[in-house]
Amino acid sequence: MFEVIIGLEVHVQLNTKSKLFCSCATSFGEEPNTNTCPTCLGLPGALPVLNKEAVHKAIMLGTALNSKINQKSIFNRKNYFYPDLPNGYQISQFEVPVVGLGELVIDFEDGTSKKIGVTRAHLENDAGKNIHAGSVSHVDLNRAGTPLLEIVSEPDMRNATEAVLYLKKLHSIVRYLGISDANMQEGSFRCDVNVSIRPKGDDKLYTRCEIKNMNSFKFIERAIKYEVNRHIEAWEDGVHSTEIVQETRLFDPDSGETRSMRGKEDAADYRYFPDPDLLPLIITDEMMEKYSKIPELPDEKKERFVKEFGLKEYDASVITASLETANFFDEMMKEGISGKNAATWLTVELPARFTEGVSIENSPIDAKTLATIVKRIEDNTISGKAAKEVLDYLIENSVEVDEAIDKLGLKQVSDDGAILEIIDGILAANEDKIAEYKGGKEKLFGFFVGQTMKASKGSANPAKVNELLKQRLS
Repeated sequence: MFEVIIGLEVHVQLNTKSKLFCSCATSFGEEPNTNTCPTCLGLPGALPVLNKEAVHKAIMLGTALNSKINQKSIFNRKNYFYPDLPNGYQISQFEVPVVGLGELVIDFEDGTSKKIGVTRAHLENDAGKNIHAGSVSHVDLNRAGTPLLEIVSEPDMRNATEAVLYLKKLHSIVRYLGISDANMQEGSFRCDVNVSIRPKGDDKLYTRCEIKNMNSFKFIERAIKYEVNRHIEAWEDGVHSTEIVQETRLFDPDSGETRSMRGKEDAADYRYFPDPDLLPLIITDEMMEKYSKIPELPDEKKERFVKEFGLKEYDASVITASLETANFFDEMMKEGISGKNAATWLTVELPARFTEGVSIENSPIDAKTLATIVKRIEDNTISGKAAKEVLDYLIENSVEVDEAIDKLGLKQVSDDGAILEIIDGILAANEDKIAEYKGGKEKLFGFFVGQTMKASKGSANPAKVNELLKQRLS
């Protein structure tokens, strides 16, 4: 039996308007090599100047992770050659990062939780992008110099599920803080996964492999599972020392396999040394005070939703996992409706009607409209079944909720006289069943309810129907 050891290095692209050490724009999708200048092109004589906003965002993240924030940190040159790294080195932080030891709590479906240690988070500039087209490769340096926060975890995760939960929680925190759009498709939130295994009961760390540049939760889970099986097979075949070497690997989503990319360098191979062009980064007490005041985070929001609106822990977790969904729920609750009903319509009914490309972010139904539908159920204007018809109609038609109810003729009849008239007609036509009911066949009550609802074309208030039928049959 083996124990899996997983550590993650997450690169978060900060949403500053300009790059980390120059004033070039960080906008995505521009013409190749247009967001560049002598500094991010690595031309001789060009000097870096640190972007303050990136530092402010690092303080916010450090606060959110309960981390030690180093008020004095140092930038280093990390030397290695890539075609998309014009300087021939990356400006990063090595000995003293801006954010030190911290933690992140992941939650499981069964209500338990686990703390994952965060080793550090350091600022660094991103490389550019290689574009391969057949036998020709192009280099786009628009991304070169974009500010990154690299968040390094402790090797505390023991399976793919824990790794994905950690990443989703971190992704959520980053979005709540507003320090990055964390768009995985555009590479704003990407991850290097370090995997190794060891015999259960052993406390030694064995050779690890790094799976590079992952930007999909689904692919990360698949890559970890493949890599764990590869390591286990090597151990069981007795070839662990020859087949499992420290290296960087890539994941192929088509085959579901990882393959070797290059040997993994150690810190010494990078020849780190303090960057002579950058003074130590000093974070003042005033900066600490100002930027450690952060917005409500997922865990705090979840706790508030449970206490304030009576949500179940799991429902609150689902809603707060996404900033947009949490904000949508908060807006719904301004209409004075039940938290439980709001949660059901937000997490079940509304998403069930989304087509491809539609999400809570671009929902055709806004929070106030969905809350009004829930309110009309609660004030007995319409039934729950009718409410689904109203929602279907509003997905396709831009009208007010009450107008849709009127157009569809779904308003419930709650008037005693009108409902009694229908009931009396049903009872008059079924005297034999009345006798059976009074003779002890109580299940026939459901028959009378169904017939009354059918005769009213679903417009009768079910609660009223039950109440009045009991009176007539007693």
